[in-house]
Amino acid sequence: MKAIRQDALGDPDVLREVEVARPKPSVGQILVAVHAAGVNPTDWKHRRFGAFLGEPPFTLGWDVSGVVEAVGIGVSLFQPGDEVFGMLPYPYGAGSHAEYVTGPTRAFVPRPAGLSHIEAGALPLVSLTAWQALVDNAHVEPGQRVLVHAAAGGVGHVAVQIAKARGAYVIGTASAAKHDFVRGLGADEVIDYRSADFVKEARDIDVVLDPLGGDDRLRSLEVLRPGGILVSILPGNFGDVAERAAALGVRATDMLVEHDQAGMAAVAALAESGQLRVHVSDTYPLADAAKAHAQGETGRVTGKLVLTVRP
Repeated sequence: MKAIRQDALGDPDVLREVEVARPKPSVGQILVAVHAAGVNPTDWKHRRFGAFLGEPPFTLGWDVSGVVEAVGIGVSLFQPGDEVFGMLPYPYGAGSHAEYVTGPTRAFVPRPAGLSHIEAGALPLVSLTAWQALVDNAHVEPGQRVLVHAAAGGVGHVAVQIAKARGAYVIGTASAAKHDFVRGLGADEVIDYRSADFVKEARDIDVVLDPLGGDDRLRSLEVLRPGGILVSILPGNFGDVAERAAALGVRATDMLVEHDQAGMAAVAALAESGQLRVHVSDTYPLADAAKAHAQGETGRVTGKLVLTVRP
């Protein structure tokens, strides 16, 4: 099968399409013929720095939408021919940027009929991240005020919709050119982070979703009402944030996304009901993975980028 692999860390040109052996599903696993696979910031960070995966060689990719090709011993939830989508176990289960990939059965759910493989391939990592941040950690409730930073980005644009589906009043930050897009997702207010100070514009916030880190993460604590919570999806170097949160009488936590069948089922239900849609900015054939990485690293992508593996 064809797969995108790298033998060294570095710029997008380290990515190569190569022929490798097709994997076989182990106990409790399924083999998926990949139709589409999303590309996320974590992909180019791992490509450049190794991060959790360490030194190459490796194949990146956690998002996947496709068709079950074979099942391992003990698998009863899916059969060959079933159309599925999901997120491979993060971070060590990477490998969806290939024609076939194996993963645990409970990383997948049936693909909603209303979603194309491209749309389904774009959703898993960003939607699970947003769901776990807003629902599992922050427990967003109707009427709460939620601030979503980078609301036009991959996680952000899904988080806006999930928060609205939970009945929240949603404020997003985005560049002025993307305000109409963010409002179209359901945001009640949009703040131009380039011309306005979100600390002055957003007050009495119950939940902040932070995909940015740095000073914005620390300053976001100032907009929270007493007892409010900041959830950062960029773990590490969190001591100053936790200390400042305690001083202000608010809460702060960081998290890494986990594969989660119940979360994927909830996301699929939102998509089927029309409450959640993913915006795919561009698609690239598998062989052009390096071009997708290069575009993603510009930091100007609205929504998601997707690799198409099969028609």
